[in-house]
Amino acid sequence: MTGSEDSPSFRLAYVPGVTPTKWVRIWNERLPEVPLTLVAVPAAEACEALRRGDADAGFVRLPVDRQDLSAIPLYTETTVVVIPKDHVVAAVEEVSPEDLADEIVLHPLDDVLGWETLPGQPAIERPATTADAIELVAAGIGVLIVPQSLARLHHRKDLTYRPLSDAPESRVALSWPQEETTDLVEHFIGIVRGRTVNSSRGRPLPQAAQGEGKTKAKAKAQPQQKRPGTGGAQRKPAAGKSGGKGPRGGAAGAKRGKPRRKS
Repeated sequence: MTGSEDSPSFRLAYVPGVTPTKWVRIWNERLPEVPLTLVAVPAAEACEALRRGDADAGFVRLPVDRQDLSAIPLYTETTVVVIPKDHVVAAVEEVSPEDLADEIVLHPLDDVLGWETLPGQPAIERPATTADAIELVAAGIGVLIVPQSLARLHHRKDLTYRPLSDAPESRVALSWPQEETTDLVEHFIGIVRGRTVNSSRGRPLPQAAQGEGKTKAKAKAQPQQKRPGTGGAQRKPAAGKSGGKGPRGGAAGAKRGKPRRKS
């Protein structure tokens, strides 16, 4: 747990392409008294940032060293090739490595796919970053192969992308230092795994968050009071008014006829 016991906080690292919005929103709903801070880190530096204590947990790209880091794989991304919109392969729904045999395939230094043999023709120099490679694709220098989330992150109106078959894939995981599996880390794991707020798994909520949860639960469980007179009991007639029939079997309040004259 970061911060003091009286004012806990949680720092969440994430690598480019990962969008933690959904999980952050659930955290803020469940633990409003514990602020969550997002820490953007390059993919190659994410694991080291966790080891240094720059964040309590983080969304990283596998593999990670399981000697000192725990990791829960979350999903595998589709690999795509980024191309100009007027490129010949933009006319097909899926591209194969053979389709790129005559293309210059850019290989940035921050590549996250871990190619053994990159398809196509190598560029003279490797771009420093994926963002630099995107600029070269827009200039018509070559094409770029990345996870789909990175293609979306660096979207440009003059570029598009297509799925690439038979290519390495990138897997995203939630990771944290094994020796720092704190209460707050456990609760974030529960959120990522889809556990409900009332799940018995995990550790107790921090005291501040417990009070918030109890207040909400108490308000939800309190029965609604009925308005007076809606409980189903019959209302008594007002004083001085008859609620039944008249003395001669007629309805109460009915006019009586005039007596006959004797002839």
